[in-house]
Amino acid sequence: MKYALPFDDPLLPNFAEYVISDGFLPHETIRILEHWDNKKVEKAAVSGEEKYNEELRKSSLIGLEPSDDTHWIYERIASLATSVNAQRYGFELRGFLEPLQLMEYKTGDLFDWHMDFSAGEVSHRKLSITVQLSDAESYEGGDLQFMINKEAENAPRRIGSVIVFPSFIRHRVTEVTSGTRYSIVAWLSGPPYR
Repeated sequence: MKYALPFDDPLLPNFAEYVISDGFLPHETIRILEHWDNKKVEKAAVSGEEKYNEELRKSSLIGLEPSDDTHWIYERIASLATSVNAQRYGFELRGFLEPLQLMEYKTGDLFDWHMDFSAGEVSHRKLSITVQLSDAESYEGGDLQFMINKEAENAPRRIGSVIVFPSFIRHRVTEVTSGTRYSIVAWLSGPPYR
């Protein structure tokens, strides 16, 4: 399997994220989106925050618990991310300690600059994974961006792409200005850093 950095700048730091362009095929993204159920929707909160903060994060999610119907999604994400980890990062990984999140960003939704790793309940996160489920033409705004050398860099928006990056990298999803963006977010966890 071939992996490529999403940016052409050879001076990027060693932890620049990896992108698998065809991690999921278009018909597989449709199959994943069939799990969206408006009866199960939750507001997406921020870890460590006591209340919902729409200025920091405004979006909706459904937790995709491991099941016979979702096993293949977990397996694919784990396989791709552990391959990237073996080639790039070398983190000690133990698996998914949290369910996958099927995310929906509608017009006006966003997630401001943050890291997926912090003290407390998210201190075990080592690798963050995002799966692009929407066609890039189906929404405007909603860019997944990374803070690289004090510059905000956009990740690719190709449907089915899988982006794997260390959970301590600052990133955001810019405000969606029209349409709806769907994605999966996931975290592979491991023992604490020492």
